[in-house]
Amino acid sequence: MRVEPPVPAPVLAAIRAALAAAGATPVDAPILQPLNLLLDLAGEEMRARLFIVQAEGDAEACLRPDFTVAVARRHIETAAPEGRYVYEGPAFRAAPEGDRPEEFVQLGVELFASAASGAVEADAEIAGLAWRAALAGGRSDLTLWLGDVGLFAAFIGSLGLPAALAARLTRVAGRPRLLNAELARAGAPAAEPGGGQLAAMLSGLSETQAAAMLEEVWALAGVEPVGGRGPREIAARLVRRAEAARAPALTEAQAAAIRAFMAISEIPAVGLAKVRTLTGKAKALDSALADWDARLARLGDIPAERMRFAPALGHAFDYYDGLTLEVRSDALGVDRPIASGGRYDGLPARLGGASDARAVGCVVRPWRAFSGGEA
Repeated sequence: MRVEPPVPAPVLAAIRAALAAAGATPVDAPILQPLNLLLDLAGEEMRARLFIVQAEGDAEACLRPDFTVAVARRHIETAAPEGRYVYEGPAFRAAPEGDRPEEFVQLGVELFASAASGAVEADAEIAGLAWRAALAGGRSDLTLWLGDVGLFAAFIGSLGLPAALAARLTRVAGRPRLLNAELARAGAPAAEPGGGQLAAMLSGLSETQAAAMLEEVWALAGVEPVGGRGPREIAARLVRRAEAARAPALTEAQAAAIRAFMAISEIPAVGLAKVRTLTGKAKALDSALADWDARLARLGDIPAERMRFAPALGHAFDYYDGLTLEVRSDALGVDRPIASGGRYDGLPARLGGASDARAVGCVVRPWRAFSGGEA
């Protein structure tokens, strides 16, 4: 495993100091995390990036790829309605490129609050923390990129799409590969149920019936499932795939509107103006756009030319459902952000927490932030 070089102590201290402004409680989290949970949140394609371990007879686990889910689980265990946490430690991701570190240090902040708290204020606080922590590393070529999965969902809602199609597009809003696949389907007729295909056979059954049929198929074929996923979970995924194939596709005009939205990448004032032009008089977006005006007002200490508003900005994990952010270096490019994060209000409920919780956070890679570091 390739380990990231250490960051000089003064640089690391400067990054810590920037995050300390959050007034958060230091927290650690288990290095081993449930594999199935991480795959549910990022998709099966993430498996190749994870370091997987399994003791005999136990479910598969993985070395934590980042801290967000691990810290959220720790917060839920406290049963506290609110929490502010800061963390520092190693994270692990396999690097298929062959030259990037696979064990690297992350520092970050996660904020958890009740539904009554101000989300816009917390969003601006986290974006500001990420920017100042990244800047503390000494690079002078940084840009703060801002997006919004929730704004994309509101935009999709303004297009008058069938409910099933709108829901599917909203689910993949932060997953560019899946969203582009849906756009590529524009104008195509819905697929007919596949004759004899397993997914089509399962799609008309209840979860219990589908799981039982899948187990029967395995038994007849002499298949022994591996990987820790149960028949109910696998059947549910096959059913969703079959339903997606049969659902109506976007029209060419609808796809063109979505592509235009996704292509927005401007300084914030110009980017928001383009969103308003695309949506016309759609009232559903008025509140979301007003929230963006308020966020940007709170980020007034960051020069406008050092910010980009790209509403389709997404991350590998699909739990982000509001603000998304990245701090990028011109030298490192799009694929190696110095800081990233966003809002994930829906994640605590998916992990067994309160359904009305609010959550937002950011993570910083100090070796990337260091001006003499990753190149």
